[in-house]
Amino acid sequence: MSKITITIDNQQIQVENGITVLEAAREAGIEIPTLCYHPDLSLAGSCRVCMVEDINSHRLLASCVTPVTDGMQISTRSAAARRARKLNVELLLANHPNDCLGCGRSGSCELQKLAADMGIDRKGVDRFAGQKRKRAVVDQGYSLKRDPNKCILCGRCVRVCEEVQGVMALDFAGRGFDAIVTTAFDLPYSEINCAECGQCSVVCPVGAITEISEIDRVWAALDDPDKFVVVQTAPSIQVSIGEEFGLEPGTIVTGKLIAALKRLGFDKVFSTEFSADLTILEEGYEFINKITNSQKLPHITSCCPGWVKFAECNYPDLLDYLSTAKSPQQMFSTIVKTYYARQIGVDPASIFTVSVMPCTAKKFEKARAEHRDSGFQDTDAVLTTRELARMIKELGLDFINLEDAEYDQIMGEVSGAATIFGTTGGVTEAALRTVKEVLAGEGLDRLDLGLMGTREAQVEIAGRTYNVAVVSGLSNAAKLLDEIRAGESKYDWIEVMACPHGCIGGGGQPIPGSFDTKARRAKGLANIDQAKQIRKSHQNPDVIRLYEEFLGEPLGSISHELLHTSYQARDVR
Repeated sequence: MSKITITIDNQQIQVENGITVLEAAREAGIEIPTLCYHPDLSLAGSCRVCMVEDINSHRLLASCVTPVTDGMQISTRSAAARRARKLNVELLLANHPNDCLGCGRSGSCELQKLAADMGIDRKGVDRFAGQKRKRAVVDQGYSLKRDPNKCILCGRCVRVCEEVQGVMALDFAGRGFDAIVTTAFDLPYSEINCAECGQCSVVCPVGAITEISEIDRVWAALDDPDKFVVVQTAPSIQVSIGEEFGLEPGTIVTGKLIAALKRLGFDKVFSTEFSADLTILEEGYEFINKITNSQKLPHITSCCPGWVKFAECNYPDLLDYLSTAKSPQQMFSTIVKTYYARQIGVDPASIFTVSVMPCTAKKFEKARAEHRDSGFQDTDAVLTTRELARMIKELGLDFINLEDAEYDQIMGEVSGAATIFGTTGGVTEAALRTVKEVLAGEGLDRLDLGLMGTREAQVEIAGRTYNVAVVSGLSNAAKLLDEIRAGESKYDWIEVMACPHGCIGGGGQPIPGSFDTKARRAKGLANIDQAKQIRKSHQNPDVIRLYEEFLGEPLGSISHELLHTSYQARDVR
């Protein structure tokens, strides 16, 4: 594109023709406040918090949607621009509950920060005080809740659900003062065509959409002397939770995470990476069985519960392509209440299993009726990364200065292959490391598929070339599924993650989560993988011992009973 010259705050700069005033200002190192704007979503220009003044016409412009023009002169700090921004924030506050102390987004709320940055005091908050919404909080279901009273109608949640996920579970309803964002028929997320991925909660600038908290249930279990409380931590948590305590994204805090969990009172602390290795054995051999017996392909991964629910709602005719292997979360909980309970001599009825996940859909997954193969509900509670951080802060732990601890044993060994489960493409690479070695006795070259959208690769195994695809974001997944429906798919293996960039960008991760943040989290996981002595799931000695002492063999009768599941077509509303 051609360059043009504009002036921003008396600074003459050259920018690409066609970009917005907001983008031009950021290129010049000038920050303009925003609220409805999000870099991953289409432009809306609805909140008018990003107002600037055109010096030539003295018009106020919404910088996020106004394209630059040659010779344009903009002031981001004129009295008129500053007054307009402050006025618009005060108008938003006039219809806001302002119960910051009781809000789960206090401290990470963008509206709260804007009010503070603009110096809005109590007088400004009360300036337009009037009638406020008094709608019921929608908190039925398992994963997400909506508080319409806190909604500022920025539309971010609507746009991410439509543009990134292609689900369209949310939309505007009503007009004027009665306008809200809601679901079809105002139903809870669990009863509609919603993947429960939580991306709406990640982009929401306030506390209008949050996870349904299980903190109180977990504290109650920890305080119950008759409960033996076991916790598992997902791979990505060890490179993301540090952000909640001021550390840089991607900082590896595995030892401190374990120490914090032990200080909270958990009886045993494990990593979900152990059962990720187990998943690779089951799913890897499932793929081997399909290709050696010429069964229907492509093989599609099933470890992401948001993706599974999306498929059940929208592609029920393709469910047979999905792996029947449970997710690592569910495998781990099942094994804890069977094999592990016997090993340590604890009554499984007294075991309370908790998982710490980057994902809100895991809350829905653990409540699925089919996940009771241990004879009990396999997973009792799921905490997001954000929820665990709140528990650590509530106890007053100095997280950064905790002395590192190690995972407990019997199921404490993990491989590097399991670690990279936390980023998109990781499941594929982990599985093919095992598949190629089992079939050809050879190691797999690094796939390095990157983080964006849909990527593909060709992998040669035992003289045959396999086409693999890795996709994150459900709108991207839908395109591949449509190809399968049309009989046009060229792939043998497809990995699907509901959240953009995989678990490192999950709906339960620290907010905000920019692309740079996710890339640094992915780099942290790659560093852990590289440093591991064991980097292939089938070489994990604790997993080998589990098969020898209890499961027998991958895809065997016990494995099939405990580690595999089925899916169901769901009504779409």
